[in-house]
Amino acid sequence: MEQTFTMKQKLKQFSFILIPILVTQLGLFAMNFFDTIMSGQYSTADLAGVAIGSSLWMPVFTGLSGILLAVTPIVAQLVGAKEEKYVRNTVIQGVYLAVIMAVIILVIGFIVVGPILSIMNIEPEVRRVAGLYLAALSVGIIPLFIYNVLRSFIDALGFTRVTMYVTLMSLPINVVFNYILIFGKLGLPALGGVGAGVASATTYWLICLISVLIVHRNRPFSLYHVFRQKAAFDFSKWKEILLIGIPIGFSIFFETSIFSAVTLFMSVYSTEVIAAHQAAINFSSFLYMIPLSISMALTIVVGFEAGAGRMRDAKLYSYMGVTIAVLIAATGGVLTYFFRDAVAGIYVTDREVINLTAQFLIFAVLFQLSDAIQAPVQGVLRGYKDVNITLIMTMISYWVIGLPVGYLLANYTNWSYFGYWIGLIAGLTAGAITLTIRMILIQRKKMKAAPGA
Repeated sequence: MEQTFTMKQKLKQFSFILIPILVTQLGLFAMNFFDTIMSGQYSTADLAGVAIGSSLWMPVFTGLSGILLAVTPIVAQLVGAKEEKYVRNTVIQGVYLAVIMAVIILVIGFIVVGPILSIMNIEPEVRRVAGLYLAALSVGIIPLFIYNVLRSFIDALGFTRVTMYVTLMSLPINVVFNYILIFGKLGLPALGGVGAGVASATTYWLICLISVLIVHRNRPFSLYHVFRQKAAFDFSKWKEILLIGIPIGFSIFFETSIFSAVTLFMSVYSTEVIAAHQAAINFSSFLYMIPLSISMALTIVVGFEAGAGRMRDAKLYSYMGVTIAVLIAATGGVLTYFFRDAVAGIYVTDREVINLTAQFLIFAVLFQLSDAIQAPVQGVLRGYKDVNITLIMTMISYWVIGLPVGYLLANYTNWSYFGYWIGLIAGLTAGAITLTIRMILIQRKKMKAAPGA
């Protein structure tokens, strides 16, 4: 990355970093997207099973991998401050943490997944698919966590196109494996939704190995000698990563887990309702990749400028990113509303499920705007390394406001299962408002501390 002096230069550099991140996020999401739609084409029960499995997996994965996102602002600020000699240790200690965290999750998952699924009010076939889908995914947890560290390192240096190419290369392989394993091609048995889990785990190993080779062999990453020398455990660096990463991880967990909690609460409804809800959530998550990508890009550019002490430039990048996110969300919301029936038809062929999905998508339009504010603002705050207050705000917004409102509306009004979606809107809106206030306060504090920035 380079210092910029005009808004045009900033927009150019921001776009250069953002677009590959967006393509990468869409590519990673596409793996889950194809898991969902291809499982849905196999059977409604497999779609529901993958939905339940994903609802248990995603908050755990996003929350814990969010801890590893601390590598991005740490490396970005080191580079901005011209202290590149400390970058290697940050990355390798991040890899160590990734492996340890993955092993812990494997052990805990082995113990708790079965009992959790057994107490859920779902059909036996849905329970079977969900359990085996999670078991298949577990094979890829270690490489996936390592990949997240390496990706954070690569992106923090501004080379976001590299991870974009890795993802684009692996996506077709994932789709092919999905087709073979879900539907039983090339003489293999048809595994349904379970096959989607096997395909994803295989892809996780692939992108990890490719990333390791790139960091080891290709400039400028190879100049940091990440894998060329042995390194002992550095608990002081672990502490730095965890002090920044744990609040980031829990903030992400509080956001993603509310969607998973809603899906689990909705398990009391019919398989058709679960399938429609999951299809709508899946498409909404697809659109969320845009503000999420903007958030990740903002962490990089704000961290770079903050590390260099250029607080005015960091502030300009902040508002640029949020504005872009809101404009895109408004456009996407309009298109979603008018084409909701066509979108629903992508996921399933059952007419009842299509109609339900289209109704859920109307509510999805409403929380896109809140997402377009709260996600980029969180990225800005991470760039400043301001993460602890953000954690508290997200917990209150999603779990003290969002989920209780949804539960009350779903169980004590005529809104039924749609009440949970209104709760989601309330939580996301509360998060957008409070986080924006926090960002403004932090920027004022930083500007006062560095008046010449």
